[in-house]
Amino acid sequence: MKRFIDNDWWDVLEPEFEKTYYQQLRKFLISEYQTQYIHPDMDNIFEAFRLTPFNKVKVVILGQDPYHEPHQAQGLSFSVMPGVRIPPSLQNIYKELQSDLGIKPVQHGSLVSWAKQGVLLLNSVLTVRNGQAFSHKGKGWERLTDAAIKKLSAREKPVVFILWGRAARDKIALIDTDKNIVIQSAHPSPLSANRGFFGSKPFSKTNEALVAMGEEPIDWQLPEKVSQSS
Repeated sequence: MKRFIDNDWWDVLEPEFEKTYYQQLRKFLISEYQTQYIHPDMDNIFEAFRLTPFNKVKVVILGQDPYHEPHQAQGLSFSVMPGVRIPPSLQNIYKELQSDLGIKPVQHGSLVSWAKQGVLLLNSVLTVRNGQAFSHKGKGWERLTDAAIKKLSAREKPVVFILWGRAARDKIALIDTDKNIVIQSAHPSPLSANRGFFGSKPFSKTNEALVAMGEEPIDWQLPEKVSQSS
Protein backbone atom coordinates (compact mmCIF):
# COMPACT_ATOMS: atom_id res chain seq x y z
CA MET A 1 0.00 0.00 0.00
CA LYS A 2 1.26 3.46 -0.90
CA ARG A 3 2.18 5.60 2.11
CA PHE A 4 -0.26 8.48 2.54
CA ILE A 5 0.97 9.64 5.97
CA ASP A 6 4.61 10.68 5.68
CA ASN A 7 5.71 10.27 9.30
CA ASP A 8 5.82 7.67 12.09
CA TRP A 9 2.01 7.44 12.24
CA TRP A 10 2.28 5.28 9.12
CA ASP A 11 4.13 2.53 11.00
CA VAL A 12 1.67 2.81 13.92
CA LEU A 13 -1.48 2.62 11.78
CA GLU A 14 -0.41 0.48 8.82
CA PRO A 15 -1.65 -2.76 10.49
CA GLU A 16 -5.13 -1.16 10.65
CA PHE A 17 -5.00 -0.21 6.97
CA GLU A 18 -4.46 -3.88 6.11
CA LYS A 19 -7.58 -5.05 7.97
CA THR A 20 -10.87 -5.96 6.30
CA TYR A 21 -12.85 -3.17 7.99
CA TYR A 22 -10.51 -0.52 6.60
CA GLN A 23 -10.58 -2.02 3.10
CA GLN A 24 -14.38 -1.86 3.23
CA LEU A 25 -14.23 1.73 4.52
CA ARG A 26 -11.89 2.63 1.67
CA LYS A 27 -14.29 1.23 -0.95
CA PHE A 28 -17.17 3.12 0.68
CA LEU A 29 -15.17 6.38 0.61
CA ILE A 30 -14.16 5.99 -3.04
CA SER A 31 -17.85 5.70 -3.93
CA GLU A 32 -18.85 8.58 -1.63
CA TYR A 33 -16.24 10.98 -3.00
CA GLN A 34 -17.29 10.08 -6.57
CA THR A 35 -21.03 10.49 -6.00
CA GLN A 36 -21.51 12.88 -3.05
CA TYR A 37 -20.10 16.18 -1.74
CA ILE A 38 -17.80 15.01 1.09
CA HIS A 39 -15.79 16.97 3.67
CA PRO A 40 -12.91 17.47 4.08
CA ASP A 41 -11.19 17.36 0.68
CA MET A 42 -9.77 13.89 0.09
CA ASP A 43 -6.21 15.21 0.47
CA ASN A 44 -6.99 16.47 4.00
CA ILE A 45 -8.61 13.36 5.50
CA PHE A 46 -5.45 12.45 7.45
CA GLU A 47 -4.26 16.01 8.10
CA ALA A 48 -4.31 15.60 11.91
CA PHE A 49 -1.86 12.71 11.68
CA ARG A 50 0.32 14.48 9.10
CA LEU A 51 0.70 17.68 11.13
CA THR A 52 1.31 15.96 14.48
CA PRO A 53 3.63 12.92 14.24
CA PHE A 54 3.05 10.08 16.72
CA ASN A 55 6.17 10.68 18.77
CA LYS A 56 5.55 14.46 18.85
CA VAL A 57 2.01 14.22 20.31
CA LYS A 58 1.78 15.93 23.70
CA VAL A 59 -1.96 16.62 23.80
CA VAL A 60 -5.05 15.12 22.14
CA ILE A 61 -8.20 17.20 21.66
CA LEU A 62 -10.89 14.77 20.58
CA GLY A 63 -13.79 15.79 18.36
CA GLN A 64 -16.63 13.81 16.76
CA ASP A 65 -16.94 14.25 12.99
CA PRO A 66 -15.87 17.04 10.62
CA TYR A 67 -17.80 20.25 10.06
CA HIS A 68 -20.29 19.51 7.30
CA GLU A 69 -20.73 22.90 5.59
CA PRO A 70 -18.71 23.90 2.49
CA HIS A 71 -15.09 25.03 2.94
CA GLN A 72 -15.06 24.50 6.72
CA ALA A 73 -13.38 21.15 7.41
CA GLN A 74 -9.62 20.87 7.09
CA GLY A 75 -9.02 17.52 8.75
CA LEU A 76 -8.49 18.86 12.29
CA SER A 77 -11.03 18.70 15.10
CA PHE A 78 -12.71 22.06 15.89
CA SER A 79 -10.51 23.88 13.32
CA VAL A 80 -11.77 25.56 10.14
CA MET A 81 -10.10 26.85 7.01
CA PRO A 82 -8.88 30.47 7.09
CA GLY A 83 -11.47 32.92 5.79
CA VAL A 84 -14.40 30.80 7.02
CA ARG A 85 -16.75 32.11 9.73
CA ILE A 86 -15.71 30.77 13.14
CA PRO A 87 -18.25 28.12 14.25
CA PRO A 88 -20.05 28.54 17.60
CA SER A 89 -18.15 25.73 19.39
CA LEU A 90 -14.82 27.24 18.41
CA GLN A 91 -16.02 30.71 19.46
CA ASN A 92 -16.68 29.21 22.89
CA ILE A 93 -13.25 27.56 22.94
CA TYR A 94 -11.76 31.01 22.28
CA LYS A 95 -13.87 32.50 25.09
CA GLU A 96 -12.60 29.89 27.54
CA LEU A 97 -9.04 30.43 26.31
CA GLN A 98 -9.38 34.13 27.09
CA SER A 99 -10.94 33.44 30.50
CA ASP A 100 -8.31 30.81 31.34
CA LEU A 101 -5.10 32.41 30.05
CA GLY A 102 -6.07 35.94 29.03
CA ILE A 103 -5.49 35.16 25.34
CA LYS A 104 -7.58 37.43 23.15
CA PRO A 105 -9.51 35.61 20.38
CA VAL A 106 -8.13 35.84 16.84
CA GLN A 107 -10.33 36.52 13.82
CA HIS A 108 -9.84 33.15 12.13
CA GLY A 109 -10.52 29.53 13.04
CA SER A 110 -7.35 27.74 11.94
CA LEU A 111 -5.74 25.74 14.76
CA VAL A 112 -2.78 24.55 12.66
CA SER A 113 -0.25 26.21 14.98
CA TRP A 114 -1.52 24.06 17.87
CA ALA A 115 -1.19 20.92 15.73
CA LYS A 116 2.40 21.80 14.84
CA GLN A 117 3.26 22.09 18.55
CA GLY A 118 2.06 18.58 19.36
CA VAL A 119 -1.70 18.97 19.82
CA LEU A 120 -3.35 16.13 17.90
CA LEU A 121 -6.71 17.52 16.77
CA LEU A 122 -8.42 14.20 16.16
CA ASN A 123 -12.02 13.53 15.18
CA SER A 124 -13.48 10.07 15.88
CA VAL A 125 -14.88 10.03 12.33
CA LEU A 126 -12.75 11.62 9.62
CA THR A 127 -15.27 12.29 6.82
CA VAL A 128 -18.86 13.48 6.42
CA ARG A 129 -21.42 14.22 3.69
CA ASN A 130 -22.20 17.86 3.02
CA GLY A 131 -24.96 19.05 5.32
CA GLN A 132 -25.39 15.63 6.99
CA ALA A 133 -23.76 15.43 10.41
CA PHE A 134 -22.70 11.91 11.48
CA SER A 135 -23.45 10.54 7.98
CA HIS A 136 -20.21 8.50 8.01
CA LYS A 137 -20.63 7.30 11.58
CA GLY A 138 -20.33 3.54 12.02
CA LYS A 139 -18.55 2.98 8.69
CA GLY A 140 -15.19 2.02 10.22
CA TRP A 141 -13.50 5.29 11.12
CA GLU A 142 -14.10 4.75 14.84
CA ARG A 143 -12.08 1.53 14.80
CA LEU A 144 -9.13 3.34 13.23
CA THR A 145 -9.20 6.37 15.53
CA ASP A 146 -9.77 4.18 18.60
CA ALA A 147 -6.64 2.26 17.60
CA ALA A 148 -4.73 5.55 17.39
CA ILE A 149 -5.91 6.55 20.88
CA LYS A 150 -4.89 3.16 22.31
CA LYS A 151 -1.45 3.40 20.73
CA LEU A 152 -0.91 6.86 22.20
CA SER A 153 -2.15 5.71 25.59
CA ALA A 154 0.34 2.83 25.58
CA ARG A 155 3.25 4.98 24.43
CA GLU A 156 6.16 5.33 26.87
CA LYS A 157 5.86 9.13 26.93
CA PRO A 158 2.50 10.14 28.50
CA VAL A 159 -0.14 12.26 26.79
CA VAL A 160 -2.71 14.82 27.99
CA PHE A 161 -6.15 13.83 26.64
CA ILE A 162 -8.74 16.64 26.52
CA LEU A 163 -12.23 15.13 26.33
CA TRP A 164 -15.13 17.52 25.76
CA GLY A 165 -18.67 16.14 25.79
CA ARG A 166 -20.10 12.68 26.31
CA ALA A 167 -18.91 11.13 23.04
CA ALA A 168 -15.33 12.13 23.76
CA ARG A 169 -15.54 11.19 27.42
CA ASP A 170 -16.70 7.69 26.49
CA LYS A 171 -13.21 7.20 25.00
CA ILE A 172 -11.72 7.19 28.50
CA ALA A 173 -12.16 3.42 28.38
CA LEU A 174 -9.35 3.32 25.79
CA ILE A 175 -6.92 5.35 27.92
CA ASP A 176 -4.54 4.21 30.65
CA THR A 177 -5.49 6.85 33.21
CA ASP A 178 -2.75 5.74 35.63
CA LYS A 179 -0.10 6.88 33.19
CA ASN A 180 -1.73 9.59 31.09
CA ILE A 181 -3.55 12.80 32.10
CA VAL A 182 -7.25 13.17 31.26
CA ILE A 183 -8.97 16.56 31.37
CA GLN A 184 -12.71 16.37 30.76
CA SER A 185 -15.72 18.64 30.77
CA ALA A 186 -18.93 19.44 28.92
CA HIS A 187 -18.71 20.11 25.19
CA PRO A 188 -18.03 23.70 24.01
CA SER A 189 -21.19 23.65 21.89
CA PRO A 190 -23.68 26.46 22.72
CA LEU A 191 -26.06 23.69 23.86
CA SER A 192 -23.76 22.56 26.66
CA ALA A 193 -20.95 25.09 27.23
CA ASN A 194 -22.71 26.58 30.25
CA ARG A 195 -22.97 23.15 31.86
CA GLY A 196 -19.31 22.85 32.78
CA PHE A 197 -17.16 23.82 29.81
CA PHE A 198 -16.89 27.48 30.75
CA GLY A 199 -14.61 27.78 33.75
CA SER A 200 -13.02 24.34 33.26
CA LYS A 201 -9.57 25.87 32.45
CA PRO A 202 -8.38 23.09 30.14
CA PHE A 203 -5.53 25.11 28.64
CA SER A 204 -3.78 26.07 31.88
CA LYS A 205 -4.38 22.58 33.29
CA THR A 206 -2.81 21.05 30.20
CA ASN A 207 0.27 23.24 30.44
CA GLU A 208 0.64 22.51 34.15
CA ALA A 209 0.54 18.78 33.36
CA LEU A 210 3.08 19.14 30.55
CA VAL A 211 5.50 21.10 32.73
CA ALA A 212 5.15 18.46 35.45
CA MET A 213 6.11 15.84 32.83
CA GLY A 214 9.18 17.85 31.86
CA GLU A 215 7.64 18.90 28.53
CA GLU A 216 7.47 22.35 26.94
CA PRO A 217 4.02 23.89 27.47
CA ILE A 218 1.82 24.70 24.47
CA ASP A 219 1.73 28.29 23.26
CA TRP A 220 -2.04 28.55 22.89
CA GLN A 221 -1.79 32.02 21.31
CA LEU A 222 -2.76 31.58 17.68
CA PRO A 223 -1.12 33.80 15.04
CA GLU A 224 -3.15 36.87 14.16
CA LYS A 225 -2.99 36.08 10.44
CA VAL A 226 -2.71 32.80 8.60
CA SER A 227 -2.43 31.97 4.92
CA GLN A 228 -5.22 30.18 3.05
CA SER A 229 -3.10 27.02 3.10
CA SER A 230 -2.64 27.05 6.90
